[in-house]
Amino acid sequence: MAVPLAFFALFFAYPVVAIVGRGLKDGGQWQLGRFGAVLSDPDVVHVLWFTLWQAAASTGLTLLIALPGAYVFARFDFPGKRLLRAVVAVPFVLPTVVVGSAFLALVGRGGLLDDLWGLRLDSSVWAILLAHVFFNYAVVVRTVGGLWGQLDPRQEEAARVLGAGRFAAWRRVTLPALGPAVAAAALMVFLFTFTSFGVVQILGGPTFSTLEVEIYRQTADFLDLPTAAVLTMIQFAAVLGVLALHAWTVRRRESTLRLVAASQTAHRPRGRGQWALLWATLLVIAVLLITPLVVLVERSFAGPDGYGAVFYESLRSAGAGDGTFVVAPLEALWNSLAYGAAATGIALVVGGLAAAALTLPGLSRGPSGRIPMASRFVRGFDALLMLPLGVSAVTVGFGFLITLDEPPLDLRASWWLVPLAQALVGVPFVVRTMLPVLRAVDGRLREAAAVLGASPWRVWREVDLPMVRRALLIAAGFAFAVSLGEFGATVFIARPDQPTLPVAVARLLGRAGELNYGQAMALSTILMVVCAGALLVLERARTDHSGEF
Repeated sequence: MAVPLAFFALFFAYPVVAIVGRGLKDGGQWQLGRFGAVLSDPDVVHVLWFTLWQAAASTGLTLLIALPGAYVFARFDFPGKRLLRAVVAVPFVLPTVVVGSAFLALVGRGGLLDDLWGLRLDSSVWAILLAHVFFNYAVVVRTVGGLWGQLDPRQEEAARVLGAGRFAAWRRVTLPALGPAVAAAALMVFLFTFTSFGVVQILGGPTFSTLEVEIYRQTADFLDLPTAAVLTMIQFAAVLGVLALHAWTVRRRESTLRLVAASQTAHRPRGRGQWALLWATLLVIAVLLITPLVVLVERSFAGPDGYGAVFYESLRSAGAGDGTFVVAPLEALWNSLAYGAAATGIALVVGGLAAAALTLPGLSRGPSGRIPMASRFVRGFDALLMLPLGVSAVTVGFGFLITLDEPPLDLRASWWLVPLAQALVGVPFVVRTMLPVLRAVDGRLREAAAVLGASPWRVWREVDLPMVRRALLIAAGFAFAVSLGEFGATVFIARPDQPTLPVAVARLLGRAGELNYGQAMALSTILMVVCAGALLVLERARTDHSGEF
């Protein structure tokens, strides 16, 4: 556990504490009165209210739209189900910048709806909410559907035999069992939407701003570190609360009704009602998940003189556009791939060691039923590993700049600065993917190997590794995809001559002109293809027990 603790202490806690301390200290003294000054600002109150309101609305809308899909994937067996399941998960691994670009191409100025009917929804709450549903649909389908598919249907059937109606049996038997999974999915969606950055920055315009967007504006545009620090602390407190609730719901989910293999519960749709539900779900997936991506690709080929590859060809030249880049925009692709590969390696080492530490023997309840102190510490560490998904990435990125600039950690000019920031986001996905598999390994196998004289390294290599190899590949795929899409921290620390794809897209969208817009669509399409390809590859290796994601 020493390596993961050291990694998070140096590259997460230290930069965040340093940037917050710089904002809240004056002459070495803490200025806690700044909280009152910031929170009394009507503009800040508006940002706080909108952040909370849109997160709650996005969560409710996502559950409403995605829960029927969770049932379909859990209970129905139909041709192309595995491929469709992978397609549904594609939006979740897409960078938020790409999601914003896709909906901008659909509902923004010059978008498909604007061209066809003169309808524009950019700078609109509805555009933001729909983009959040697009992004988080797979969270509900995987979290709730994964458990729903393993619930023993005979328990609900027994309730119906005893006289309960279909809805009453579902409400009294299935719903209580699904409750922890629904709560866990809702909390994760709320967390992702509460800290939303790229989607709101692109679609919200100057009218709408979440805490994360406002932290970026106060830091990058106004250099108002005290206000940014207060907003960071508020977001940090909210994220801690959400993660504590999530950890509690996960523990409840682990003790739910008796589970069976998912293959035992899936069947072909029966009757008009089930077929109607299946087709309605397919329609939702086609309209809400696939259409924005198709429109994104279409806009990337819609040149000034008709369809063609003019925007893709212009990505090769640094002189194209208005001088936004000192290198050719296409260089961002190779930078992203190199950074992503390095970040994946770091995330696998740190996350793998963390997952192994979380499955050490002796961490269960003692004979008295009390939880040992070591177990409580490990559970706390497990929750802390999720913090990089919710704490302001903008604060982490800016913290890197002001803290990692002196020996022995003088990394501000180092190529490794970007992969280190990206690995922070990848580690939670590695841990959540590896944990269920490592916990499923029979401890007696390790004990037998140790009794026969195997060293701890050899036990890991010959007992654990063969069983977790597939989960390790899936974890690597997730870490690579999320590293490619990291934007909040990378936008501060990526050098102008070495931009990543999300940073390049954001720069292009921030400048007027048809060429800049077309190049942004082209780069977003490239990034989408790379992320989707990584996901489709890892889906082929997935098993029913390959982690929580």
